[in-house]
Amino acid sequence: MVVTGRVLLRKYGNFIDNLRFLVKGGSGGMGLPRLGGQGGKGGDVLLVAKNDVTMKRVKDKFPQKRFVAGVGVNSSVWALRGPSGTDCQVEVPVGISVTTDNGDKIGELNREGDTLRVARGGDGGSFRTDFLPSKGHRSFIRLDMKLIADVGLVGFPNAGKSSLLSSISHAKPAIADYPFTTLQPEVGKIMYPDYKQISVADLPGLIEGAHINKGMGHKFLKHVERTKQLLFVVDVSGFQLSVKTPFRTAFETVQLLMLELELYKDELLDKPALLAVNKMDLPDAEDKFQELLKQLEDPEGSLHTLPDSLVPERQIAFKHIIPISVATSQGIQDLTTCIRRSLDEEAELEIQDSAKQKLRSLHTFSSLRVRRTQPLPPEQTTD
Repeated sequence: MVVTGRVLLRKYGNFIDNLRFLVKGGSGGMGLPRLGGQGGKGGDVLLVAKNDVTMKRVKDKFPQKRFVAGVGVNSSVWALRGPSGTDCQVEVPVGISVTTDNGDKIGELNREGDTLRVARGGDGGSFRTDFLPSKGHRSFIRLDMKLIADVGLVGFPNAGKSSLLSSISHAKPAIADYPFTTLQPEVGKIMYPDYKQISVADLPGLIEGAHINKGMGHKFLKHVERTKQLLFVVDVSGFQLSVKTPFRTAFETVQLLMLELELYKDELLDKPALLAVNKMDLPDAEDKFQELLKQLEDPEGSLHTLPDSLVPERQIAFKHIIPISVATSQGIQDLTTCIRRSLDEEAELEIQDSAKQKLRSLHTFSSLRVRRTQPLPPEQTTD
């Protein structure tokens, strides 16, 4: 399958992935004791997900970092039931996780139009409260942005992730001959001849210890959570971050990447994964690639090169292992074909699983109906 078109999905300039705000629901309105009037309810603070909104736009639009809803109207002789206060609706990006200051999860906004109430307005005064209103809920909340992409690139710095993204899309990430050129997420789209589009996220490179927030640590790993599949990218010749850190072979690099994902959140290893082995244009690359394949077929026989503390408990069975060279475009077409095939296979499995669940539900419902409609056995009598 030939990639005939490329298009940029979104470029995250001045990337912001978390914000903290004060939210306050409106106070309720006063009741009217002599006529039994009820005050209006205070307005709520609501977050609404919109595709064209960014975290930076939210920050720039609300520099005061406060969202306050309107107060309920007092009951009066002209309106015994006071009107409710105006809701405060705030547009936020799709892909937001909302938590309290203590880290308790309030909810998520994953699709366009999703709405989440983060502060409830107070009740209006009524006979139950001696016609005195209650105050609106007040708290600090945190908005945490997690990218939503079909495929997330996973690799140590300088593995060639940024170069790969630029070769399969029109995204223009920073590229250089030194680590840490990717300091903010970049998302590009692969466009296929039948207009199918697949989004690919290039994320800040991992380093050993990322699960305890070394380097870009959690900034990287939290974005991986929402990708449908993972694409590991490793240098066929191995990797060394600096002269002070040990050299890692391609096999060891794969193991350490698995370990970082496992220690951060074990469920990440359940995601379907592919492996792209980059820089196949280098001398002796083919021999090193064949050695890597043998090691991945029998990882237990090669793990002795790593300390026990650096060996992951679980292994990922890669759906496809593709040798590539971004510099010469070797294998790039095969890679984009494998990415699509893998996503299509997983989508088909999800459809089948959903159909099976519906059939089981229908079977259970039918069984219950049959039991309820069967006549009860006649009562036994004794002479």
